[in-house]
Amino acid sequence: MTASPSPAPDSAAAHAARARSFDAAAAEYAAHRPSYPPALFDAVEELTGRPLAGARVADVGAGTGISTALLHERGARVLAVEPGDGMAAQLRRGHPDLPVVRGSGDALPLADASVDLLTYAQAWHWTDPGRSVPEALRVLRPGGALALWWNTDALDVEWIAEAGRRLGRYFGIDVLAEKQRAARTERADPSGRLDFARREVRWSRRIPLDAHLANIASHSFFLVCPEEQRTAFLAEEREHLLRLFPDGIVEETYDVLLLVAAKP
Repeated sequence: MTASPSPAPDSAAAHAARARSFDAAAAEYAAHRPSYPPALFDAVEELTGRPLAGARVADVGAGTGISTALLHERGARVLAVEPGDGMAAQLRRGHPDLPVVRGSGDALPLADASVDLLTYAQAWHWTDPGRSVPEALRVLRPGGALALWWNTDALDVEWIAEAGRRLGRYFGIDVLAEKQRAARTERADPSGRLDFARREVRWSRRIPLDAHLANIASHSFFLVCPEEQRTAFLAEEREHLLRLFPDGIVEETYDVLLLVAAKP
């Protein structure tokens, strides 16, 4: 079967298609995407100057609730905000005790000056900062803060860098640089109204090879490509990684890029 033509990789249509792609893969996303280390939330508390316990937090683009649940465990009074049908349904199934509302960072379903902390885990790059920055400033209380973070591949680990290069060659995209670009302060707020502090937190996890491949397959650039292309790449990648990890256990290493800005 011939695949339907895809929009240009950097077009607005392609960006929108990638943003919507997660809904059909929400269960896989919940099962295989990496979490976040406790040190990340320690850094959030340090940079915001207040504990998460008792803070009123809105976790925007919450997806399946990975970060929402961790914020809740730290004692935050957290509300998940998620635009996608499939992701919101998965969040409710996985975390029935967590409140969820539908909405996006470009039009937050929140009252003015209603939250102490607004968080975006792997999500700010799906917003339009021309809209999401004013919305953040609107809903934050005086003294509140905006926190953005991304799990990014630790490119100084050679096997991870090489795997990224293979992915880029196969799909014709620079997947290694996408999240690093998204987390640059000038891209986070092109208007310059927010003064971001930046931290990096390294962590790792050991998982079965099948789980590692499923994690790769849950990314948006993978979800929108033809199935034959996905299948072929994953089969080749399995062979590469089995030579490196003959016991079938892969150690993924991440640098969490954290940006925090107080409401001016």
